[in-house]
Amino acid sequence: MPSRHRIEMQGIDVIAEADRHGSPRSLFWPWCAGNISVLSVSWGAYLFDFGISFGQALLVTLVGVIGSFLLVGLVSLVGQRGSAPTMVLSRAVFGVHGNILPGIVSYLLLLGWEIVLTSMAVLSSQTVADRLGLGGGGVAKVAVFAVVVAVTVVLGVIGFDAVMKAQRWITVATLVMTAVFMAMTLDHINLSQVTSHPAGGAAAVLGAAMMVFAGFGVGWTSAAADYSRYLPRHTSGRSIVGWTTFGGSLPVVVLIGYGLLLCGSDPTLSKALASDPIGALTSVLPTWFVVPFWLVALTGLVAGTIMDLYSSGLALVAIGLPIKRWVAAGVDGVLVTLGTIYVAWFASDFLTPFQGFLITLAVPLAAWTGIFCADLVNRWREGYDESRLFDSGPTGYGSVRWFPVAWLVLTCGVGFGLVTNSNANWLSWQGYLLAPFGLGGKDGPWAYASLGVLVALALGFLGQLVWIKLRARLVG
Repeated sequence: MPSRHRIEMQGIDVIAEADRHGSPRSLFWPWCAGNISVLSVSWGAYLFDFGISFGQALLVTLVGVIGSFLLVGLVSLVGQRGSAPTMVLSRAVFGVHGNILPGIVSYLLLLGWEIVLTSMAVLSSQTVADRLGLGGGGVAKVAVFAVVVAVTVVLGVIGFDAVMKAQRWITVATLVMTAVFMAMTLDHINLSQVTSHPAGGAAAVLGAAMMVFAGFGVGWTSAAADYSRYLPRHTSGRSIVGWTTFGGSLPVVVLIGYGLLLCGSDPTLSKALASDPIGALTSVLPTWFVVPFWLVALTGLVAGTIMDLYSSGLALVAIGLPIKRWVAAGVDGVLVTLGTIYVAWFASDFLTPFQGFLITLAVPLAAWTGIFCADLVNRWREGYDESRLFDSGPTGYGSVRWFPVAWLVLTCGVGFGLVTNSNANWLSWQGYLLAPFGLGGKDGPWAYASLGVLVALALGFLGQLVWIKLRARLVG
């Protein structure tokens, strides 16, 4: 069993029976901690931008958030059944070498968000320094950078038990402080103003729902099994799905819901939140609470980077890098350090376009999720032959399974055509199917609804399911 006092040596190999431990309830902590960032408050502004009412926005939040984290719960179930990290279990679908393509997508997405979250943590110190009148905040930036990187890398290298234990404490502390933040800002809520927002049409509501669905749980699916693979085989599958979904959804629903109340009460704050979430929220707080609030925001960002770094290390080994898991986590830490230094100290306008690149990666990740879930439905009872996950020959899961690989590429082609991205000029080629499909083009009502993410998910699932049934008939 992995120890809390030494480095986890378990890599991408299957977890032995003697090393299994824990309960489904333990999954609540990492998923709650990893999604409790106060940045979710700014989504209140994004949803009202669709021109919908408070009631519609709240419904969209519930459906979109819970629905997206239900996918994370389902993939978590696969971890307990297959006893291996997510991107190793994906080999059963794409083949040992064919799985390199989705593995690279997963790795880039996880690494990218590590850099973004760490950079936001460092840059937030500038906001706090300005709010408190402390000048440039250079010392604070260096201190925050050192602490965030050190905590993230150390926990990622030590491994599973250290990550799970840290996330438990982060969850408790952040939940308490978030409740205090809400209590401190209740006087800024004007319910009559909130409920005065007019209702939007069906297209606006559906577009907002798609944006929420695409913005949260879908991005975590390629890491979900990493945190459930140690659970005993007799563990209830329903409990695994339930605790994962609940843990991920709870903080996001609460924070977006509160963001709707704040943004619906104050259009000026709503506009400011859309561009500078941390800075805008400090404007509604008394000066003495700015630092405690900043620590809450910082802790939420760190919780996300911890999970990203642990899972990206596993993904790096899963795509074939011949190093141990803890070494891969260390390599990842070096890349995060270099990336954050560039963003926080040298890049004049890098973070926004880089986030655009990461949002773009949501399309292939959604396509992979659909294909992977279709395979899960097919093997619901049979599970995985664990020895075949590491065998690229005819007795294993093979080298490349060409249909899933080709379908992933084709599905991405459709998905990219149905999303737009204003965060970077070099992504302006996206959205090429919005006009031909009668959706109003790149400036129409569906342009920023992340429609391509949902379409990629659905096409991936349906295409793979049809292929499985057709192949069964041909073989039979």
